[in-house]
Amino acid sequence: MTITDVARHAGVSKSAVSKVLRNAYGVSPAMRERVSAAMAELDYRPHAAARGMRGRTYTIGVLLDNIRNAFFADILDGVNTELRDGDYQVLIGAAGFAEEDQTKLARALVDRQMDGLILIGPGFPRAEVLRTAATVPTVVIGHHDVAEEHDSVVDADALGAGLVVDHLVGLGHRRIALTSTAGNRGSGWTGTPERVQRRGYHEAMRRHGLGDLARVAMTAFSEEGGYRAGMELLASAERPTAVFAGADVAAMGVFRAARELGLRIPEDFSLVGYNNTAVAALAPVRLTSVDQAGGLMGATAARLLLERVEGRTRSVLMTVSPTLVHRDTTGPPPPEPAGPPGG
Repeated sequence: MTITDVARHAGVSKSAVSKVLRNAYGVSPAMRERVSAAMAELDYRPHAAARGMRGRTYTIGVLLDNIRNAFFADILDGVNTELRDGDYQVLIGAAGFAEEDQTKLARALVDRQMDGLILIGPGFPRAEVLRTAATVPTVVIGHHDVAEEHDSVVDADALGAGLVVDHLVGLGHRRIALTSTAGNRGSGWTGTPERVQRRGYHEAMRRHGLGDLARVAMTAFSEEGGYRAGMELLASAERPTAVFAGADVAAMGVFRAARELGLRIPEDFSLVGYNNTAVAALAPVRLTSVDQAGGLMGATAARLLLERVEGRTRSVLMTVSPTLVHRDTTGPPPPEPAGPPGG
């Protein structure tokens, strides 16, 4: 089926069909309904390449580092929900963690004439992101570095870290450790989520007079990275009574380390995650975690991107407020071992 077939079936001109396809200004609701009905009856689908030649491809590119992080699934659900009733299709690219691979994929999305890009926690250089955003409407999710070239959707990560420390201190904990990640150093980003989260953790520990007890295990935000951090912290002589994993996926690795070491949660130590993914709520896990409202972040990013596509140039920063979800992995710290008799 062609645009000519649609026009003939609807009893309108080809230019009228074209205007409906382009969402052009001035098309009456009656005309839009008539043409849309004809397209549905004929099962007509616009050719993406042809639409690109007319100025739009009605495709949105989403770039992330991997598809194994359940929090990214929450964000993608929000993006899809926001775009579901429109003409735009979402194409997802999982580039891995290497800067060069992410840069290559971002350029490929631009070369394929995406109408806009959503970058989830981009790990490639900020200068490259700014160059891309200067030519293609772009929204960055996660990073707190703002710029006129793109919109930003972030979680209040410092506040989220403070919620965790406040919760654990309220239960009686003092030796509270954090697992974090260095990210891509030297990429020009100064406000990555893990950096802001780490800053919030240190500020909260100092606020409670526990600055000297702060301890950070640097690892990757992955199950294996969480396992390595868990073994480092839990097998040490000064074992923390609580571990704050910077991401739920890392908390799963801490679970594995605890099992290998014969430690019980929360009897021997408490564990808190971050993201509040679907895994955290599973009955065998029941992980206390910080809810970042990933679906809301994704939906907000999609809405802002459509505004950019339609011509808005002023940059927008949207911040989502986190909440702590208390489940079964946190409780009072274990009793301190008794001192020697007569000590």
